[in-house]
Amino acid sequence: MSRITTEQAIHQALAEEMQRDARVFLMGEGVATKRPDLLRDFGAARVRNTPLAEAIIAGTAVGAAASGLRPVIDLLFAPFLTYAMDALVNSAGKLRYLSGGQFEFPLVAMSMTGSGWCVGAQHNHNLEAMFVHAPGLKVVMPSTPADFKGLLKSAIRDADPVLFFTDLGLLHQEGEVPDDGDHCVPLGEAVVRRAGRDVTLVSYAKTVEVCLQAAMQLGAQGISAEVVDLRTLKPFDEATVLNSLRKTGRLVIVTEASGLCGMAAELAALAATRAFAALRAPVVRLTGPDAPAASSWVLEQAALPSADAVVQAVEGLLHQAVAEPAVLAAS
Repeated sequence: MSRITTEQAIHQALAEEMQRDARVFLMGEGVATKRPDLLRDFGAARVRNTPLAEAIIAGTAVGAAASGLRPVIDLLFAPFLTYAMDALVNSAGKLRYLSGGQFEFPLVAMSMTGSGWCVGAQHNHNLEAMFVHAPGLKVVMPSTPADFKGLLKSAIRDADPVLFFTDLGLLHQEGEVPDDGDHCVPLGEAVVRRAGRDVTLVSYAKTVEVCLQAAMQLGAQGISAEVVDLRTLKPFDEATVLNSLRKTGRLVIVTEASGLCGMAAELAALAATRAFAALRAPVVRLTGPDAPAASSWVLEQAALPSADAVVQAVEGLLHQAVAEPAVLAAS
């Protein structure tokens, strides 16, 4: 095991997969400049800087994937994905179906998302639910360096297009990563980060750590919280969530993204339709607001779910009878 940052884990995954499979190439805004060792090791044909033209980058990747290559594209910040929606949603996500399964589209679109760097609303917008809603796409949003490496390797090997989101706040986080060059984490498998019996906290990306901090605070009060990290948003691991909920009877969903038509809403619907009999209290969604992200550090952080807010939500649940599902805004 080695202790490395998320950025280093991503770099390792790219290097190992490019070494393993000559069809893998990296293309995007500044990739050759930011990763000179990949350029040195694999050459300019496989590590290519591009113009700031997201629609062209994504469209080229779709064509390359249809031709038998395995492109990885870096579009920098998640809001820039809106320029590439046609290629990713209308082409990459649908053409395998429209071809009757004759073509595969093994591409990975990487972007950074979330708060932490005060980059403002045009660079900070959690759009993951938009792509979860698009048929044919897979969506990954890890929380630890080990999962960043293992899930990126699996995404590159997958036969379908994968949106791979890096939460900005995790980019320089350190963690233990296996030295095994074939360390892969399967898509679609959640993980229980902390076992508990009184309440289930479900999250992904950096709000997993928020839930773990809340679980520690709750533990000091004698309240046992189970923390589930989704890791993959599509396909997401329904069984792990339901098994935890049926054990605890209470569910709090914590996301930085807006609660409107997001993953928190989907998880609440899952609980209501598949585990209603197990519920001992209303489902709570603790999310970011339906508003553009602020550039100010103070305002940005005020809009995020906090460990204290999670603790308060759990304490409220423990004193409620079954009622209509509740929605809380972090702001």
